Amino acid sequence: MANRLFSVEEKVILITGGAGVLGSSMAKHLLSEGAKIVILDLQQERIDEAVTDLKKTSSQVAGYACNVLDKNSLEEVREKILNKYHRIDALINAAGGNMEGATISETQTIFDLKIEDFRKVSELNLDGTVLPSIVFGEAITNNGKGNIINISSMTATRAITRVVGYSASKAAVDIFTKWLATEFALKFGDEVRVNAIAPGFFIGNQNRALLIRENGDYTSRAETIIRNTPMKRFGNADELNGTIQWLLSDASSFVTGTVIPIDGGFSAFSGV
Repeated sequence: MANRLFSVEEKVILITGGAGVLGSSMAKHLLSEGAKIVILDLQQERIDEAVTDLKKTSSQVAGYACNVLDKNSLEEVREKILNKYHRIDALINAAGGNMEGATISETQTIFDLKIEDFRKVSELNLDGTVLPSIVFGEAITNNGKGNIINISSMTATRAITRVVGYSASKAAVDIFTKWLATEFALKFGDEVRVNAIAPGFFIGNQNRALLIRENGDYTSRAETIIRNTPMKRFGNADELNGTIQWLLSDASSFVTGTVIPIDGGFSAFSGV
């Protein structure tokens, strides 16, 4: 009974940014649970490499190159997916990122912000969530049942220094998640749900230099994070997967419009 409640077996689940660290971790876990996974990313070479690796877990994986900022590109891929699988059950919007020009270094102030890079980061994180939600969400609502999961961040609700562009765009993802959840429930019924997860601090390719010195020691920024995380460590990518599966399954059937922290207690801790 419990296994059926949490089951994602045979669900057709799309993951944008699926060739990235977090996206591929989610894909691997969901494949191991019997899902059919479609990873979407910008570069075909990255997709091919990720699909080859993921096929070691399950053959039920495919990959398509598309641009999350180009509606026509997304619509073309949607038709390919529907031709192959005949439905889309869920979408995970894992595409996103940051740029140096939208980040304030320790020797800079807000007046050094490169507004062009700020706009690019905002577009990638917000528009790169909105457009796939519209294109693939239409197929999900046609089913009358399904899920969208967005990726927020601890930077959306707390003033985390330096990452101004990333923070602002992820805060926008939060309210879009709540808005779309409301829109879908009111107009398409109680089985079409939208939620988000808000990862705490995980060491990845984009933030490694900010957190880890060349000799492997923590930077002062990393040490501050650890001091303010009750679990006293960084997260591992696979620690997102249990919550992802729960949100995709019938076990969370009355959950929509939420942004769930996965942060080792960071958002709960006052620092005292």
